[in-house]
Amino acid sequence: MAAAVVRGVGSKLSQNLRELRIHLCQSSAASKGTRDFIEQHYVALKKANPEFPILIRECAGVQSKMWARYGFESGSLEHYLDLWINSKERILASPEELVIIGSK
Repeated sequence: MAAAVVRGVGSKLSQNLRELRIHLCQSSAASKGTRDFIEQHYVALKKANPEFPILIRECAGVQSKMWARYGFESGSLEHYLDLWINSKERILASPEELVIIGSK
């Protein structure tokens, strides 16, 4: 089921988004769900949309966030969702939430 969700979201990413960035800590308990999400779903998400930039940024002590950029020109809109202390299942819904935000 999760793979189908990832494929469905992956095919929608480039419609409204220009870039997706995931910030996380490599070792904190609060980033565990984000690390699990990346380990289990990143490959399927990237395969569903291979030309779309999905960037992973690791930094010690940072709170997990998923950033979406809606354009590349200067002053383009960006939005983020906190992923801090979320399960990988909750994080799986985050890209779709960012797509919906971008379509408004």
